[in-house]
Amino acid sequence: MSFLAIDIGNTRLKWSQYSAPHPGATLLAHGAEFLENIDKLAEGPWAGLSAPDRMLGCIVAGDAVKRRVHEQMELWDVAPQWVVASAAEAGLTNGYDHPTRLGADRWVAMVGARHRMLAQGQTRPMVVVMVGTAVTVEAIDEHGKFLGGLILPGHGIMLRALESGTAGLHVPTGEVRLFPTNTSDALTSGGTYAIAGAVERMVQHVRQHCGMEPACYMTGGAGWKMAPSMSVHFELVDNLIFDGLLALAALRFNTES
Repeated sequence: MSFLAIDIGNTRLKWSQYSAPHPGATLLAHGAEFLENIDKLAEGPWAGLSAPDRMLGCIVAGDAVKRRVHEQMELWDVAPQWVVASAAEAGLTNGYDHPTRLGADRWVAMVGARHRMLAQGQTRPMVVVMVGTAVTVEAIDEHGKFLGGLILPGHGIMLRALESGTAGLHVPTGEVRLFPTNTSDALTSGGTYAIAGAVERMVQHVRQHCGMEPACYMTGGAGWKMAPSMSVHFELVDNLIFDGLLALAALRFNTES
């Protein structure tokens, strides 16, 4: 039973096909497309795939994009299923004021992180960070309760906001420096340390609230840019959302059968 996992963010669609819908399944194929190119998936990278038996995805890009993906999936006889955050699932309890309004990507990433932590033989609170178009910073206690999280702009949004609101700041991307001495480095360093400061503040909050050192995970397309600038150790995980989709698929599809 092959399984197709799809993660649709604000900029790209990422997909992975696995040999089965559970953690540890063999990765058969994977890829990514910018949202403007997803109408070519059926005739392009998906044309050579074996038909998946199950599909599960998460999306933040909206219903119009979802409909376009459904059209591309018509080459297979598989029912698309999409994650919506719930009050509780996969060992997590959702502490959001309105649980279903929590972004699916945030929920799935937390599921993936908790599954990863438990597989490592740990039972600790967690801080889960996704660094992409936007940055999210989630806090989960040792019992699996989502305490709450932060949302802040990613590097690109910060830079565009400064460029549009300040004269003369159309400059190339710089480097992260302790003491920047040019505008490019000042902008890049400022954005990086703004994100790092928010993340490190959340780690302090979790440490104080739970009385334990949290396990910290970082993922997302720009996670590798942030990791060297963090004063707190984070495990950098390439595909935390796919880890979460595999964990959820094992629960949902095994229950079906």
